[in-house]
Amino acid sequence: MPLGLFAETESEKATFAGGCFWCMEHPFEKLEGVSEVLSGYTGGREENPTYGEVSSGATSHFEAIQITYDPAKVSYSELLDVFWKQIDPTDPGGQFADRGLQYRTAVFFHNEEQRRLAELSKEQLNNTGKYGKEIVTEIIQATPFYKAEEYHQDFYKKNPVRYKLYRKGSGRDQFLERIWGKEMNTKQSDKY
Repeated sequence: MPLGLFAETESEKATFAGGCFWCMEHPFEKLEGVSEVLSGYTGGREENPTYGEVSSGATSHFEAIQITYDPAKVSYSELLDVFWKQIDPTDPGGQFADRGLQYRTAVFFHNEEQRRLAELSKEQLNNTGKYGKEIVTEIIQATPFYKAEEYHQDFYKKNPVRYKLYRKGSGRDQFLERIWGKEMNTKQSDKY
């Protein structure tokens, strides 16, 4: 086949809120097919929010990540599977040590297929009874995503000691180990 006949797959976006965005970047950056993971803010009405505004609860935004990925190499369902294994989807008031509406969990769908897959994965996880309570993670139409300040991008790489202390101190690692097992937590820890 001549080179010009090969169809290039177009990248797609996936947007997830899982509490502190520092903790959400690294699990996705290691996946084949993911070309970029940005920390930022979404789900709010205000334009161009800052970290100070969002973290104080002064806006209606979630801290979130936006993933650019190649669907020929990693599926949206695979991304959802990684997402669910990073969070406590039963907590309506934030995540771990981070409290407030800005730290809630959500899947922001970019098209109807993402919405369908997100709802299906949530229902399947709920049916396992793994958490012992109802999953409250919202599934919401994607809204404008605002990239966070540069010092937040790849925080786990730029500040590894502070990041490890934060992750452990927040209770996230302990919760994930309890729910998903030591092997899962070790795999995550080895990557930062």
